[in-house]
Amino acid sequence: MIGVFDSGLGGLTVVKELLQVLPGYRIIYFGDTARTPYGTKSPQTVTRYALEDTRFLIEQGARIIVVACHTVSSTAMEVLRKTFPEVPFFEVVTPSMKKALSLTKNKKIGLIGTRTTVESGIYQRLFQEADPEVKLYANPSPLLVPLIEEGWLKKPETRRIVKKYLIPLKMRGIDTLILGCTHYPLIKKVIQEKAGKRIKLVDPSEEVARSVKELLESSPELKQGLEPNGEPEVYVSDITPNFEKVATMFLGRRLKLKKVDLEKTHCKQYE
Repeated sequence: MIGVFDSGLGGLTVVKELLQVLPGYRIIYFGDTARTPYGTKSPQTVTRYALEDTRFLIEQGARIIVVACHTVSSTAMEVLRKTFPEVPFFEVVTPSMKKALSLTKNKKIGLIGTRTTVESGIYQRLFQEADPEVKLYANPSPLLVPLIEEGWLKKPETRRIVKKYLIPLKMRGIDTLILGCTHYPLIKKVIQEKAGKRIKLVDPSEEVARSVKELLESSPELKQGLEPNGEPEVYVSDITPNFEKVATMFLGRRLKLKKVDLEKTHCKQYE
């Protein structure tokens, strides 16, 4: 079973890509909707949440963990790997960085993400190690996750805010833009429109799904141990009308949500 978690519904963009590139694999998803967004929390709190999320998925039978959250990917991966050394982890930062390097022509790359992700400096460090000539211009975009969680995917307010966040990056002359949050693909069309056709977008959901597929293709033993089941199981820490509406619309299928209290590990089925 492939386990995926995020602070809210954004990680379902990763689930969607996994279903496309790895059809038939059993996927379990946990969205921490009761504590979203993670991007406004301290690194210590984010790490604690990430440990709880991971432990829950492993208890449900997950053998691979996909961290579909840039905030966790930028702050908690070292602790996660040390705590669960037997589990293969995938994060969204490294594959996004590599894709951006392959796309950029002028070595001017933009990044939008949560404040915690941007301030962690992880992208700056990775680009410096990979190619010191790359100039990374990052702009925190804290309003986008709440808007997406509320289902405001096509609202004029969302379009105006996206435009505002992108103006300083466009003024720098970027030719590539990393969507530094797995929520953002839900408004990718709006972002592309406001960025302009000249700027190429890097979708973290697509990149991490490819990474998981590559591992399974090169690891027959791990691949054989995964149970086949095309329908994803979706757990959340809080049931909200907007979550169900947006999640169902985006995945193109009706979801059966299960609410879970991570402290009591008690699940209640919601039809």
